[in-house]
Amino acid sequence: MTPDAVASWVDHLPPRAAAYARLARFDRPAGIWLLFWPCLVGAFLAPVEGWWPLWPLFALGAVAMRAAGCVYNDIVDRELDRQVARTAARPVASGVIAVRSAWFFLVGLSLAGLIVLVMLPVQAQIVALVSLLLVAAYPFMKRITWWPQAWLGLTFNWGVPVGWASADPANRAELPIMLLAYAACIAWTLGYDSIYAAQDVEDDALAGVKSSARKLGPRLKQGIGWFYMMAFVLLAAAVWIWTRSLPALVAVLPIGLHLAWQVRQFDPASTASALACFRANQTTGALIALAVLLAAIIAGA
Repeated sequence: MTPDAVASWVDHLPPRAAAYARLARFDRPAGIWLLFWPCLVGAFLAPVEGWWPLWPLFALGAVAMRAAGCVYNDIVDRELDRQVARTAARPVASGVIAVRSAWFFLVGLSLAGLIVLVMLPVQAQIVALVSLLLVAAYPFMKRITWWPQAWLGLTFNWGVPVGWASADPANRAELPIMLLAYAACIAWTLGYDSIYAAQDVEDDALAGVKSSARKLGPRLKQGIGWFYMMAFVLLAAAVWIWTRSLPALVAVLPIGLHLAWQVRQFDPASTASALACFRANQTTGALIALAVLLAAIIAGA
């Protein structure tokens, strides 16, 4: 088990099954939620009744593709993972699961994602397939840029354009509104993944891994505050342009308060604080989705 793991149902599985479950991060569902909420945000940019048949597909897709992304990431990063205390015990890095076996597991998870893909409208399938380029490049970003968290933002929030494309073209929100919502989610991810990266600053420096947390250094907390402020302003702009409604704008306020609370609570020197603030973004995602749902109801009224 890695140092940031928590007790879960995975601990009760047979050892071999538990290793594969941990490889897929099934014991840490935060990433699933962070992938799922942007899909709903995109789907909510349409008449309310349009998203209802889609959410089970987005949920299954989030589980399968987040798992597949984690497996792929661990295969590519196995040498780097061995040099970082938090990741050295990951199944591929530690040798518990062979690289070849991990590739077979990745194919199986990708096939599960393919089943979800073919059930989406054609226009959404096309948009979703573009994400494969983002996913394939992501593990290499930490080797070539100080801002791999920005690339993760592009990748993890691709559900916004996928959800938007899943809606009836005649009824979905206009493209600029969707792009504002997507940009807001990217800025949000820049913030929460910079918090997550704070756990590994020292080991990343030794291994030569780049991150926004290392780049910002003593200005990390301030930088996260700016990322979160950007996310709040962009989302508020999207909601206002879409609805011109004060109640819809007020619904965005809890998001800003929750993000401000995270910045206040975050201690860059504490691994426990970084992990707790990162996991709090499961709630942030729900607040974002709820705000956009309310805007959809008002826009359709």
